[in-house]
Amino acid sequence: MATLLETCRIAPPPAGDAADQLIVPLTYLDMRWIHFIPIHCLLFYEYPCSKVYFTETLLPKLKQSLSVTLKHYLPLAGNLVYPLNTDEKPVFRYVPGDSVSLTIAESSNDFDEHVGNHARDADQFYDFVPELPPVKLDESNYQTIPVIALRVTLFPNLGICVGYSYHHSIGDWSSIVGFIRAWASVNKFGGDDEFLTKQAESSRPIFDRSVINDPIGIDSIYWKVIREIPLKLSSFPLPTNRVRATFILHRADIKNLKDLVLDKKPDLVQVSSFVVTVSYVWTCFVKSGEELVDDDVLELFIFSVDVRARIDPPVPANYFGNCLGYGVGKIEHKRLVGDEGFVIAAEDIALDIKNRANNKDQVLKGVENWMSVDTKKSIGIRALGVSGSPKFDLASADFGWGKAKKLEILSIDGENYSMSLCKSTDSDGGLEVGLSLPRERMEAFAAIFAHGLKY
Repeated sequence: MATLLETCRIAPPPAGDAADQLIVPLTYLDMRWIHFIPIHCLLFYEYPCSKVYFTETLLPKLKQSLSVTLKHYLPLAGNLVYPLNTDEKPVFRYVPGDSVSLTIAESSNDFDEHVGNHARDADQFYDFVPELPPVKLDESNYQTIPVIALRVTLFPNLGICVGYSYHHSIGDWSSIVGFIRAWASVNKFGGDDEFLTKQAESSRPIFDRSVINDPIGIDSIYWKVIREIPLKLSSFPLPTNRVRATFILHRADIKNLKDLVLDKKPDLVQVSSFVVTVSYVWTCFVKSGEELVDDDVLELFIFSVDVRARIDPPVPANYFGNCLGYGVGKIEHKRLVGDEGFVIAAEDIALDIKNRANNKDQVLKGVENWMSVDTKKSIGIRALGVSGSPKFDLASADFGWGKAKKLEILSIDGENYSMSLCKSTDSDGGLEVGLSLPRERMEAFAAIFAHGLKY
């Protein structure tokens, strides 16, 4: 149970030479996420401190450091401005006085329960997630939509949870992880000097949308589709009727999985830790289902691809926004659940990465049509997605309390099944997989997952 202690707004520090407002257009890579559900994440830190120390020492620092960090991330303090009944396109807009919602709470829950790996009731985690403030309709017939909200929860003498919710259109995982890590750095070092050093120059966010090449006006093509869909933000998916559990693939497990694939497919390239991990989880997930499925039904695995370095011209690594393509594995059910299912999955995903993700001529091929695909074709599709990425290590964000004990991505509680993926906080070189499933299916998955690792 969480008790609300304070709700406040944190604004960037005033700047005398600041412009009246900052307008950041949406590229087509941002627009495609406008109707997507908000992303909810939690970072749990094992940091025993009293309530008095938290409120009198830690909390003022967190507020101050957040304000300083927002100076470098002004669009996060602003809103998505969504026009109604007009041909104008949406923009992100910051005006002086805009701010971010920060909620402070205290919890009497069992901290160890939340940072465990075993199956736990998924609903209980929503005590620590901030809700995005409501959409507002202004006098000019525009909707203004806050893009991020934050919540910090104290477990007295045990730890701290930092939770955040954000609108996917403002940025991808790389962008938001960069913001959280910047806030942590400013808080730890008492200012932004470390963040602004030459060594950290590549981490300073770039909001210049001109780096996204759009010669044929894909943003206009997307907007014609998007504007016909009523804008409404989803609430928490409660009750979820699910449990959450974490599964760790240690360095040795990953090596064994790679060896297994390469023994069967010695000429296969792109047999990465990502490939073998998601392939193994995908096959275990499909096998854990109890429903009857026709042999020839396609099973899909869908994953995002950061295309910053994969397109021509390349986009700077510190570009803040969405810069995502996608990859997909497609395999008939009977092949995926068969004895060679894991190797077949790894080969399929590895080839898709080679031929699509790592091919600058293919990675965004047909992107102008992505928003116009007949949505009826997606009804009934059997798919598993993935959220997060071990490439961008969010759990290493250190507010001065050390690395996070646990990262939970709550967005995988949504209607469609998805897994979370990050570096393991407990196993050097390992990867951590999070799943949210009905309890019986979770038990079946856990048994299949453990059995398959007994080489």
